[in-house]
Amino acid sequence: MGENFFERVYILVRQIPYGRVTSYGAIAKALGTARSARMVGWALNASHNLEDVPAHRVVNRKGLLSGKHHFEGANLMQQLLESEGIEVVNNQIVDFENHFWKPDF
Repeated sequence: MGENFFERVYILVRQIPYGRVTSYGAIAKALGTARSARMVGWALNASHNLEDVPAHRVVNRKGLLSGKHHFEGANLMQQLLESEGIEVVNNQIVDFENHFWKPDF
């Protein structure tokens, strides 16, 4: 595992365009690793002190804000997404397919 994997996750997450989202699994797949989407989640959970890593743009494969409890405040992840023009209803991104960004590493 190590910081090399985490840093590769951060490099990729920094590329997610404003107003777009991707999934933990899409990041794992783009990194071409057998490591799971859960490992990507661990990397993002460890990124809280890195202000240049937009972890709020990474959701689960169904568009659910599954990592929202890792953000300060009950609705910070949703507020960050909504500030980028992404509508969230019941912790799920509305029109997920049109906001989805496919990473390419």
